[in-house]
Amino acid sequence: MATPNLYSFRTDEAEFKTYCGGNLGGENESCAEVAPLAGVSDAFVIRDNKPESGGAELRFTGPEMDRLALGWVRDRNLSA
Repeated sequence: MATPNLYSFRTDEAEFKTYCGGNLGGENESCAEVAPLAGVSDAFVIRDNKPESGGAELRFTGPEMDRLALGWVRDRNLSA
């Protein structure tokens, strides 16, 4: 089955979880917000939480998100 166009789904009622970088705090904190994409099985939306980002989003299927996260962990020599 083909993956639907993930950008055709709305996110106005998505429940985002915020992950911050811990740098400057307040309005200048580097944070990304992640939420499941409603209406699609196993898909996610990532966005920058700062007003100047203009609402830019990236959308991934579950397997794409997993590859992104696991690749980052591997490349940075991180462990959970």
